[in-house]
Amino acid sequence: MNTVKQVLAQKTGPLIYVCSDDMVVDALCHMRDNRVRSVLVIDEGVLVGIVTQGDCAIKVLLPGLDAKLTPVSQVMTGNPVTVEPKDKLEICMSMMATRRFRHLPVLEEGKVVGVISIGDIVKEAITDLERNVGDLMGYITRGGVGS
Repeated sequence: MNTVKQVLAQKTGPLIYVCSDDMVVDALCHMRDNRVRSVLVIDEGVLVGIVTQGDCAIKVLLPGLDAKLTPVSQVMTGNPVTVEPKDKLEICMSMMATRRFRHLPVLEEGKVVGVISIGDIVKEAITDLERNVGDLMGYITRGGVGS
C-alpha cells in the first residue's frame, strides 16, 4: 500500500481550518461549504485540535448550547493524533480503526500539510486492488512468465 504523501498528492483544494476562538457555527459553515465532516483547529500556524460534525452535535446540539455563542475550543478534540507524509497507509488505517476516528491531520516538520480521511484510504486501497487485478489478468492472458 502507498504512503500518506501519495494520497495527499491526489487531493485538491485549500486546507480547511478554524481558530480555537471561532464559534462552532463558523466551523459548521466551513464543513457545509466544503462538503467535509471535520475541520482542523489552527492557532497562529500551530495545530491545536480538530472538530467534527459529531463533536458539534454531541457537545453543542444535545446539551442545547448555541453554536453562535460556543467557541470551538469548548468542543474540539485537542492535541489530535497526527501522521507524517512518509507514513504507510496501513498504519493509518489500523490507527483509525483501533482509535475509532475518521480524520488524521498530516504534519511535516511541525507544519500542517493536509488531512487524510478513512475515505481517502479506502479509495487508495480499491485503486491498488484494481491495479493488482489488472496485472494478474494480464499475466493470465499472456500465459504466465516467459510467454
